[in-house]
Amino acid sequence: MKRLVIYIGIVVFFVSFSNKNTQAQIVDGAYKRTNIYQKKPMPLPSVREADVFWSKKIWRIMELREKMIFTYYYPTQPTDQRQNLVSVLLEGIENGQITPYDARVEDEFKTPMTYEQVKEAFGAEASTEETIDFDTGERKTVTIQGEIRPNEVKQFMVKEEWYFDKQASTLNVRIIGICPIREYTRNNDPTGEVVRQQVFWVYFPEARDLLATNLALNPYNGARSLSYDDLFIKRMFNSYIVKESNLYNNRFITAYLSGREAMLESKKIESEIFEFEQDLWAY
Repeated sequence: MKRLVIYIGIVVFFVSFSNKNTQAQIVDGAYKRTNIYQKKPMPLPSVREADVFWSKKIWRIMELREKMIFTYYYPTQPTDQRQNLVSVLLEGIENGQITPYDARVEDEFKTPMTYEQVKEAFGAEASTEETIDFDTGERKTVTIQGEIRPNEVKQFMVKEEWYFDKQASTLNVRIIGICPIREYTRNNDPTGEVVRQQVFWVYFPEARDLLATNLALNPYNGARSLSYDDLFIKRMFNSYIVKESNLYNNRFITAYLSGREAMLESKKIESEIFEFEQDLWAY
């Protein structure tokens, strides 16, 4: 009898152990994928000031409603595996991984903001309302906590610097900062006018560690997943120029042109940068 009990115990042990191993081998897909949280930013070559003899700063607008760059905008509600770009930045700000800078003051990363100030910029500050207690019939004041709506961010401004490296004889670009632009309508505004607001600036080199560990959907190939850092470094986005460094206080193109003329001016600046590199070569 004692041997039978021992035999049954051994069988139960091996069956439970086998079940545990089977559960541990579950792979959600055809193959096991690398953990994105272990990924590091793509290294960039160092640049010496002595090797740069020409440079120009450019400000661009990424329109997230363009189909080409939907991957920065969706999903509007975070999932277990992915969240959109602005949600990644907000999570990094809340956790203290990156520092936001006030976009209302300047774009040189000199005025840091707190997470509470970011919420206020999104219109997510707490408000009070007067309600009636149905049990007692008395009026009382309650506090309603505001919430950030990431889907209101429809554009991103990208600040970058183009430079020619004479040591490598190449025209290169480095992204300096990114700024979400919120689109919303004011409460109790009968006109329904859409307001565009630059919410905060993020210093891109500081944010690269965070962006490298957050997965973005590759719409063309699910087997080659990319991080947000990969998308920016590989220039996988469409945009148009809205400002360049110049003698006129780096004014926006819209300050002196509008409509079709403004878009042609943007294309002209883009062409000048491309032609600068081409004109350096002799054939």
